[in-house]
Amino acid sequence: MNTLKTEPKKGDILVVDDRIENVNLLADMLTENGYEVRQVLSGKQALQVVEYDPPELILLDIMMPKMDGYEVCEQIKKNPDLINIPIIFLSAKNNIFDKVKAFQVGGIDYITKPFFLPEVLCRVETHLTIYRHKNILAKEITEKIKVQKQLETANQQLQKLANLDGLTNIANRRYFDEYLSKEWNRLKREKLPLSLIMIDVDYFKLYNDTYGHLAGDDCLKKIAQTMDCVVKRPADLTARYGGEEFVIVLPNTTEEGAQQIAQQIAQQLSELAIPHQNSLIAKEITLSLGIASLIPDHNLSPFDLIHLADQALFQAKKQGRNRIIVNS
Repeated sequence: MNTLKTEPKKGDILVVDDRIENVNLLADMLTENGYEVRQVLSGKQALQVVEYDPPELILLDIMMPKMDGYEVCEQIKKNPDLINIPIIFLSAKNNIFDKVKAFQVGGIDYITKPFFLPEVLCRVETHLTIYRHKNILAKEITEKIKVQKQLETANQQLQKLANLDGLTNIANRRYFDEYLSKEWNRLKREKLPLSLIMIDVDYFKLYNDTYGHLAGDDCLKKIAQTMDCVVKRPADLTARYGGEEFVIVLPNTTEEGAQQIAQQIAQQLSELAIPHQNSLIAKEITLSLGIASLIPDHNLSPFDLIHLADQALFQAKKQGRNRIIVNS
């Protein structure tokens, strides 16, 4: 059984002219050449049709009653969803000023009456081709922008993951080093203080030996969460330094301010009362904290601040642990 195949239409065109003979002439010619043609006899009807079901191209007469072609074109071009539809003006006027105005209101071409039908057909085919290429290009650009945004989001997520400690979900050692260096340089320019707290979990090896490594991991997570809750300013950074050691970077913070933060952390951890029955100083988890504060200058480096905080931490452990020492 043979099935009749319908050839796809070459394009969807709207013809707008108040004279029915002009509309029929153009419609017949375009239909014979494979175009789908819709016809209206007024500017108002044209606007209704275009807004409801936009065509690919509009052949628009200028001289029409009530609403001329210029106004119709201006109204269409005000709509961002319709602005790219090509509009070819049709007119018996051959004055240069009329042609200029046609282009000024958004027309893409201008054909004078009486029509030379092959010319109309050539111009229609040319502008439809350009219109479609523009649409294809716009879609490709939109898709590339979409893919680019997806890649940027993925890269941001990867960067965030690269900066986090896998166990505690706070900053890792690598990011701490980068951040401390960045804040050091900034505060060196601004001549403002930078404080550092180094923290060690007391007798953590004994904790792991007593409760197991899974419990040890859970304990480190709780300590990290406790510190993160205390350290609230956007510029402050809590990081895992390694093993059971943590660090807190406190930009624009004096020694006294750092002490207050350290005391709050020790207090909140005490309130958690994580059991540690084999600790040599208490029956719960405790911390040793070392604090150092400097105003960065050209004669010092971030390593000097780390060294001072590490010395303070060493003294806290040497003096019996579960305490805060400031390296003044």
